[in-house]
Amino acid sequence: MKKVIAVTGATGFIGQAICEQLVANNYSMRVLVRNPRKASSRIYSDAEIIRGDLADPDGLQRLVSGADAVIHCAGSVRGATQAEFHRVNVEGTRNLLHAIKAGTSSQRLLFISSLAAREPQLSFYAASKHRAEQALKTEGSGIAWTVLRPPAVYGPGDRELLPVFRLMARGLALTPGSPGARFSMLYVDDLSSAVMAWLDSDCVTEEIFSIEDGRARGYDWHDVGEIVGQLCKRKVRVVRAPSWLLDVPAWVNGRIGTLFGTAPMLTPEKLRELRHPDWVCDSTAFQRVIDWRPKVKLAEGLRATPDWPGHHPAAIGAE
Repeated sequence: MKKVIAVTGATGFIGQAICEQLVANNYSMRVLVRNPRKASSRIYSDAEIIRGDLADPDGLQRLVSGADAVIHCAGSVRGATQAEFHRVNVEGTRNLLHAIKAGTSSQRLLFISSLAAREPQLSFYAASKHRAEQALKTEGSGIAWTVLRPPAVYGPGDRELLPVFRLMARGLALTPGSPGARFSMLYVDDLSSAVMAWLDSDCVTEEIFSIEDGRARGYDWHDVGEIVGQLCKRKVRVVRAPSWLLDVPAWVNGRIGTLFGTAPMLTPEKLRELRHPDWVCDSTAFQRVIDWRPKVKLAEGLRATPDWPGHHPAAIGAE
């Protein structure tokens, strides 16, 4: 009998990649969605669709009941106030934990968090991810849980980093902070393969792990500009954006979001994240526990990412 895997955030960028891997690995899926029309593609054709969200106790109970494992991807990445992020990322995670613990069977839970949780003082988002992890530690007794903290994730379906690569393809890498700031990256299929490796293992460790693409000390903006330049056959200039160019729209977005309840991406808090000089991590601790290795470095992953000039079909595995 196929194992049943329950997924929150199944129609998002990362959730969709995980669902594709679940289908490819012959798992049965049960997915929680607010709008079933977003789960109308072939990926979800055999999935059990549960209508609801992280604030819906009945929907959460139906999602996790009898599942062999739960993959928690859902969360808020946009917003102007601490309360918005707390409601979804912290209280939503608590609601999921309560639903799992109310069930009759012991379950495994994999929480896809964020490397931002390492620096909770930087933003409302980072703080909410950190607090969600803490809730798991304090309220997750009886659940075999693991947390993954990916860094910047890119690949097919991404809409956050793609504009950055498109601008680079035109010859300009406009950095929010120091061009020498270092960061790790991860191709989305490598993240989903890490999830599959966790599902296939007997891991019951209650730990928080970072994962990345295997490049020691990560990248800086010059590294990324050079890779994009090679793919697009042009020189990429790396230039630090004048502070006002980002500070002004971030402040305006934050004020509008607070006053009118909109959910902007660029806010003063988000800028503190983007300007942080060290987002480097490594996968060593995770690899000691789980048999997983990343396969895709940045150049190969960018070639396989559509909708920008550096895309080359069938890039993965071509070399």
